[in-house]
Amino acid sequence: MLRRFLLRRTLLGVLVLWLVSLGTFFLFFVAPGDPARTLAGRQATPEQVDLIRHNLGLDRPTIVQYFDYLGRLLHGDLGQSYFSGESVGKLLAQDFPPTFSLVLGGAVLWLCLGVGAGVLSATRVRSFLDRALTTLALAGVSMPTFVVGLLLLYFFFFQLTMAGAPILPPDSYVPFSENPGEWARHLILPWITLAMVQAASYARLTRGSMLDVLGEDYIRTARAKGVPEGRVIYRHGLRAALTPVVTQLGVDIGTLIGGLVVTESVFGLGGIGQAVVQAFISGDLPVIMGVVILATTAVVVANLVVDIAYGLLDPRIRLA
Repeated sequence: MLRRFLLRRTLLGVLVLWLVSLGTFFLFFVAPGDPARTLAGRQATPEQVDLIRHNLGLDRPTIVQYFDYLGRLLHGDLGQSYFSGESVGKLLAQDFPPTFSLVLGGAVLWLCLGVGAGVLSATRVRSFLDRALTTLALAGVSMPTFVVGLLLLYFFFFQLTMAGAPILPPDSYVPFSENPGEWARHLILPWITLAMVQAASYARLTRGSMLDVLGEDYIRTARAKGVPEGRVIYRHGLRAALTPVVTQLGVDIGTLIGGLVVTESVFGLGGIGQAVVQAFISGDLPVIMGVVILATTAVVVANLVVDIAYGLLDPRIRLA
């Protein structure tokens, strides 16, 4: 049954990838702007623009261009950038490590903070701690990412540097393979920024889910049998309450792979987010398509992992 489930989900993911690629490709031709004109420059003659358009293959029918791109994609070729001439796969491979590192560390941190705060709030309903954590969660949801990032830079870089204690660097990315310690040190502030924004929604989600689960009959039965409260909460209650949290995590990780431009820009990390913004500005279709395919694949894989995790977290759920 698990094999059929995985096969069905994989085929569905391939269909989603195809539909997204189709929509993005044709949307590019509807949008204003001409990559050939941008690449040629303002002083270029119409003949020069036409030559560039021909060299890029943009003078062919749209449907022909799409199927040509799809054929290359099936062979693992994402094409070449219109402007740099480099392989899109190579460009994404260069930009992916900072984004992946940011999402990975941020996810661990926001899960610890958000789930921990949600459990504390749910087990102490209407207490001072519950109200304080709920207020902090609302503040976190309302706070723009760039504001959190700039505040952290001000207090933990500028102020510490002025005080003669430059503990944390302000920007740049150090690959993990070069120096793991420096890799983590350069990502601490971006991790905290991402976690402070994301943890708020996870705290609220965990609190609501825990309150629902703690009202279930099997929880009351466990308590009536004298099962220790800690075991009731963390082994029986939290395990079932994590199902919507895991769902949200799968969606967030997938979407953040292609959407961390604010955090990456504030801390000068580079990454996929900044690459896609530059590609949209210049109309670099191969790079845009490459990022879209990468982000969609991340969402599909993350949701597949989430579906499998359901059965592990909650035995009441069966793969169907």
